[in-house]
Amino acid sequence: MKAIVIDQYGDKDKLKEKELSKPEPDSDEVLIEIHAVGINPIDWKLRYGYLKEKFPFDFPIVLGWDAAGIVEKVGKNVDSLQKGDRVFVRPELTNRGTYAEYTTAKEDLVAKMPENISFKEAAAVPLAGLTAYQILVDVGNLDSGDKVLIHAGAGGVGSFAIQIAKNMGAYVATTASTKNVDFLKSLGADEVIDYTKEDFSEVLEDYDLVIDTLGGEIQDKSLTILKNGGMLVSIVEEPDQEKAEKLNVKTKFHWLIPDGKELAALAEMMENQTLKPVVGTVFPFTDQGLKEAHELSETHHARGKIVIEVSS
Repeated sequence: MKAIVIDQYGDKDKLKEKELSKPEPDSDEVLIEIHAVGINPIDWKLRYGYLKEKFPFDFPIVLGWDAAGIVEKVGKNVDSLQKGDRVFVRPELTNRGTYAEYTTAKEDLVAKMPENISFKEAAAVPLAGLTAYQILVDVGNLDSGDKVLIHAGAGGVGSFAIQIAKNMGAYVATTASTKNVDFLKSLGADEVIDYTKEDFSEVLEDYDLVIDTLGGEIQDKSLTILKNGGMLVSIVEEPDQEKAEKLNVKTKFHWLIPDGKELAALAEMMENQTLKPVVGTVFPFTDQGLKEAHELSETHHARGKIVIEVSS
C-alpha cells in the first residue's frame, strides 16, 4: 500500500512516499480503507523530533492520527462493526499512523460516521473534536450558563469547542483576527475579541473556564480573567501552578485520550446538525501535498481543519 513516511526527523522535506505492506487487524481491531486524513500540529511536532522522548518510535514512521474511511476487514472478536461500515477514528499513537491507504484501529476507538457527513468532514473531527469535547465535558465540567473563553476559535480545536460549548448552554467568548470575526459568530460565539485591536485580558473577567491553545504570554494573561475557583485547561504546555494558586484558580494540561464512545457523541451532534466540521484547505495524498499541508499547519493561521483526500 502507498504511505507517506519519514525515515528520520527533520523538516517537511523528510516526508516521502513509500510502499508498505498492508496491515492485518488483530482480533479486537478493524482494518480501514482510508478516504481522508486530518492534519494536526502533533504531526509536524513529531516529524521535527520534538516528541521523541515521549514517543520513541522506530523508523519508518507513518504520521497522522485522524482518519475516515470504510471498514475493509474485522478481527474475530469485533461485533459492533462490519465490512462496509463508514467510520472515523483517532487511533492509538503508534509509528503506523494514517498517512496511508489503510490503517488498523481497535474497535472501541472507532465510531460510525453520520450519513450526512462526508469523509473529508469526518476526517476533520477525531483529534480536534475529541480534544474540545474532553476539555469542556470531562475536564472543565462546563455547565449551562457558564462563561468560557476559547483561544484561537478559528483553528481546529477552537471551531469545535465553540459549537460544543454552545450546545451545552454556555456563554462563549473567543479570540481571532479581523478576517475571522464574522466566521466565528456564525459558529455561535457570543463575543469575538479581535486580537489585532484589543487585549482580551482587559475586556473579559469572571470566566469559569479558559481553553488555552497558544501558551506563553496568552496563557499567563488568561489566568487573570478567571473567577475564583475557575479553571484554565491548556493543550500546549503545563500552566504555571504557582501563579494559579496565587490567583485561586485551577489549571490542567490535557493530552487527548482516544475514545470511540465520545466520538459517537460527536457523530450524534453532527447527525442532529448542531455540530459542523469546518474543513479548511484540502491537499492531495502525495508527498508534496503533505509537505504543503504541514507548512500551512505550522503557520498556526489555518482556518478550520487541514485535510488530505486519500481517495474520493
